Amino acid sequence: MGKLSRAVIHVAAGACVAFGAATARAGETDVADFYRGKSVSLIVSTTAGSSYDLMSRAIARFIGKYIPGAPAVVVRNQPGAGGIAALNALYHVAPRDGLTLAGVQGSVPFEPMLGTKEADFDPSRLNWLGSPSSETCVTTVWGGSNVMSIGDARSREITMGSSGANANPSFYARLINAVLGVKLRLVFGYPGQPDVFIAMEKGEVDGHSCVFWSALSSTRPDWLRDGKVRLLLQYGPAREPALGATPFLADLVANPDDRVLVAAAQAPLALGRPYVMPPETPPERVAAMRKALMAVFADAEFLAETKRLGLAVNARQTGEDMQDLIARTYATPAPIVERLRRLSAQ
Repeated sequence: MGKLSRAVIHVAAGACVAFGAATARAGETDVADFYRGKSVSLIVSTTAGSSYDLMSRAIARFIGKYIPGAPAVVVRNQPGAGGIAALNALYHVAPRDGLTLAGVQGSVPFEPMLGTKEADFDPSRLNWLGSPSSETCVTTVWGGSNVMSIGDARSREITMGSSGANANPSFYARLINAVLGVKLRLVFGYPGQPDVFIAMEKGEVDGHSCVFWSALSSTRPDWLRDGKVRLLLQYGPAREPALGATPFLADLVANPDDRVLVAAAQAPLALGRPYVMPPETPPERVAAMRKALMAVFADAEFLAETKRLGLAVNARQTGEDMQDLIARTYATPAPIVERLRRLSAQ
């Protein structure tokens, strides 16, 4: 190749780089022009004061400075149907201009797969933005009980408090029974986790089948410090290092189909606290919001604020990570999905 040809190639390559950079700057300028002077609505799928609400309000205080154009961010609570109402509204009603996003429970994106009729949305069409955490569930019993290990539940029933048959702790108790051959017996009627904790202290039930480690360690540190509870089992996307030798559910499951079942059932825990925008939102605004959210999760002041509030920021996930997880879970073989549906609908 002659010197002239190489020079032409170098000039052309330089022009392409310059054109790409100019296009990127133009795109950022367009996004900034759109958001400048506007307000972004952040919908929260729970009531005010919940941990999901506190996380979203913390994000709202910081994310505006990372969105081009620095818009105001206003939190609106839209509870109902375990988070389904908020995602239905985002999917069907919310404007698709980039001025609305939502924070929902990790279980909500998988409700259509489980056949929940109220879940009228296609998660593959939504624009997933990111999540600050994943969750690890811990099966716990009161330290004064005579239950020493999850193996004790093979020979006798261990009572677990829950709000109702369709609550997450009930679903996971049935999953554990199915794959480990144990006898966790559900006792219904407790409005929420704090009520189950009181019941454990009174000896009304032995324990709780699915306490988030982040919640247990932040709201009941004295229980852990003083040995008031015994940790029988942990499950989620990965072992929680702070739980030490507490048995990990995936390690105890030998049957291949059961392992696939557990992986699919744990997907909501892996998704953690997802944030999402409506379908057909302009891609450059989705990209800007994804970048802004990741910047918030790395912000030292935000991390200090979430630590003060007892909120976990332990496994930051990108929107692309989340979309991949949702796609893989929806690809679960039909017989396994049918087992999941039976476990969730009892």
